[in-house]
Amino acid sequence: MAAMSNPAFNSPAFQLNQSSAALNKMNAPSAEQLDELYGRPSATPEQTDRMTYEDTIQKAVGAFAILAVGAAIGWFVPALAIPAAIVGFVLALVNIFKKKTVPALVLAYSAVQGVFVGGISQIFEQTNYQGIATQALIGTAAVFIATLLLFRSGKIRASKKATKIFLIAMVGYALFGLVNLGLMVFGVTDSQFGLRDMTFLGMPLGLILGVLVVLLAAYSLVLDFDAVKQGVENGAPRTFAWRAVFGIVLTVVWLYIEILRILAILRGGE
Repeated sequence: MAAMSNPAFNSPAFQLNQSSAALNKMNAPSAEQLDELYGRPSATPEQTDRMTYEDTIQKAVGAFAILAVGAAIGWFVPALAIPAAIVGFVLALVNIFKKKTVPALVLAYSAVQGVFVGGISQIFEQTNYQGIATQALIGTAAVFIATLLLFRSGKIRASKKATKIFLIAMVGYALFGLVNLGLMVFGVTDSQFGLRDMTFLGMPLGLILGVLVVLLAAYSLVLDFDAVKQGVENGAPRTFAWRAVFGIVLTVVWLYIEILRILAILRGGE
């Protein structure tokens, strides 16, 4: 009775009369039943609705397959590139700021970005840059695989200091991009890549920036991979995988466009 004086146990749920005790005794599992219960395999992350590497990879493969289909459409109808870029920008903002990730929106973003990538690639191909899309694709794959292997080996990891530098550099590059776009739209500069065509230390500014931006994109991939790793290890909800997939698709498309532009500057319209 002394134990039952604890206020925490004053609930009727903790107070058994003789009849309820007898009923519990009748319903108690047998030794064989207990042995069978303990012998069952532990629930998998899928069964507990937790994020896994396998599930995330499957979702990523599906997203990139849809992106490839969109790219094929954009390749044959390059006029869709600009509308797709606008819609893709809007979908990116929605996916970034929406609290709950919606798989359909992530897949829609992949499809629209595919149309943009395919369309802009065809436009470059038609502007005396034959074969540039294949070169950019190989370059993007090389950076992606190299970053993934270095991350898996533990040779590169995300850190607070590096991430802070990354964010500052991203803000600076975004401001440069907006200024450059404004100058091109309003006719201040009529060069193909705007301020990027200026020379600095004997080299096109776009080439110097391009190399730095590829490094930024590679670190962005490290952040994406780290997000997947942390999500799996922390038992994040399974839907978190879609947010990780969105981040990877966003980074890969960005990386591809930057490599495409670098190649165009190097080739100089030949």
